[in-house]
Amino acid sequence: MRRSLVLLSAGLTVLSTGFASAQNNTPRNLILFIPDGLRALKITPETAPAMAEVRDKGVNFKNSHSLFPTFTMANGSAMSTGHYLGDTGVFSNTIWTNYTSVPAGDTVVPFIENDAVLGDIDEHFKGDYLNEETVLKMARDKGFSTAALGKHGPTYQWDHTDHPDKPGLHSVVFDDATGTKIGVPLSDEVKAALTKAGLALAAPSRGDNAKAGDAKTPGTTVANVAQQAYFADVATKVLLPMFKARNKPFVLVFWSRDPDGSQHNTGDSLNQILPGINGPTSMAGIKNADNNLAQIRKALDELGLSANTNIMIQADHGFSTISKESKTSPSAKLSYDDTPKDFLPMGFLAIDLAKALDLPLFDPNDKNAAVTGNAHPKAGNGVLGKDPTKPDLVIATNGGSDLIYLPNKDKKLAAKTIKALMEQDYVSGLFVDDQLGRFPGTLPLSSINLRGKAATPTPAIVVNFRSYASECGEAPTNCSVQVADTVLRQGQGMHGSFSRGDTYNFMAAIGPDFKAGFVDELPVSNADVGMTAAQLLGLRGSENGGLVGRVMSEALPNGIVPKAFKAVEKSKKKSENGLETVLNVQRVGSQRYFDAAGFPGRTLGLEPDAGKQKTAGK
Repeated sequence: MRRSLVLLSAGLTVLSTGFASAQNNTPRNLILFIPDGLRALKITPETAPAMAEVRDKGVNFKNSHSLFPTFTMANGSAMSTGHYLGDTGVFSNTIWTNYTSVPAGDTVVPFIENDAVLGDIDEHFKGDYLNEETVLKMARDKGFSTAALGKHGPTYQWDHTDHPDKPGLHSVVFDDATGTKIGVPLSDEVKAALTKAGLALAAPSRGDNAKAGDAKTPGTTVANVAQQAYFADVATKVLLPMFKARNKPFVLVFWSRDPDGSQHNTGDSLNQILPGINGPTSMAGIKNADNNLAQIRKALDELGLSANTNIMIQADHGFSTISKESKTSPSAKLSYDDTPKDFLPMGFLAIDLAKALDLPLFDPNDKNAAVTGNAHPKAGNGVLGKDPTKPDLVIATNGGSDLIYLPNKDKKLAAKTIKALMEQDYVSGLFVDDQLGRFPGTLPLSSINLRGKAATPTPAIVVNFRSYASECGEAPTNCSVQVADTVLRQGQGMHGSFSRGDTYNFMAAIGPDFKAGFVDELPVSNADVGMTAAQLLGLRGSENGGLVGRVMSEALPNGIVPKAFKAVEKSKKKSENGLETVLNVQRVGSQRYFDAAGFPGRTLGLEPDAGKQKTAGK
């Protein structure tokens, strides 16, 4: 286990600044509040007063970034470790693991927002599929009181190793599975405190908020109120009083499923782009998360903990309205029982590639059944080749971007696949594994920090889908629309693309170790969140990979304020049909921040003439 030179230079820049917590034998408490899928510019004193107050009275991270692919588990891995995805190996919410995961439904492409699936993947990858220590585990090992509450999957990822089946030796975990056989067990101490507070030992379900609807039936029109009220009550009535009584520092992670869940399943815009994710259901989801934060801050005040507690708020990603439209896709020209006429079906990428490459398509989520005629893969994933147990190509379907794996590292097949992708109007930018070589119109995975020390298999090609801004009457990032490979419908919500609407996440912080009333103009990312949290807590973990964030020193009293620069990177050569992948980058020292990428004119935040730009200055 080695510490990277990059970490030493980028992560420890504030040690000599006189920064209070670095000099303190007893670090402050830390609360990490994660409003899943919250767009940066949706927060106002009217829509979310509690979060607006933190932003305006504390630190406003005005130039924030989600990591691409802009998915929950991917960015959760960055926040929890301080590493980019090339090191954590969490390339999306659905990945190819190269083995059959039983808890995921006997598939080689598991959806990993699930505690049991994470445990299974950990076991397969030598006990820690992230291959990097998490902040919460390091804090626990150092003697902090630690807890994580909220959304199933990313909550557990904050401390997913070291015998979570032994309560008292593991962080307290509350999520959707709490109280079930697959949930992380609660200690007797926590159970007794729950009973005393009049709270159930099992988490409630999402109820109507979980209803996604279908092509003819609208989805939900209510936020995830009841479930999150339970988690907020557990935090404020059980855990914070318990942690105070222990008289030692604590770290608490609160992962709010809203507004993500309400935006995904919104029933306000069935098959219509407008209002999309700007309807009343989405706004109720934002207010629900804000209410949870307000309750936590009020409890800190009443318990006398505010003066010694730092709060960091960071969304995992932004959000977009789903489009299912394409003029070039063969799959959109077919008829499906569950898909409106001329719309893209779930799994359109797998269907289109199977046709273009003339390879049989099998469904890894249906016992490798052949997908023929007017059918589509159940979960969108596909394995292509004559033998589904030894595929030539694997597609992991995710939403605003998909992952393609080439188990045999076949460069000729890679070239054919890239050529086929370049012909589709729903594609906007391709990133290819460096080991396969350079291809016209593409950029390498290393250009966006997706090539590192990952334990899980690295994708061969990452496909970004087209995005644009609708006429929703707000800032372009609030009006973001993207083609999405998902079971959800046009007009509902998704993320995952390289649109600035998806990379622009809300971030703010407040507390004794942050500046007050400070607007941070420098670029920051979710990887920086992990590094800054570790610094605040005085944690020094071992490192396997060197793709790490930086401590956001400019936001800390007496911290160093570095300089930032902008640049544009693009493919060395254009494709046969004149396409090139362009990447808008910001840089602070050795750290690179990715605004948007794709084919100019097909990605929100990437203007049609972006490829003509030269490297910019400061």
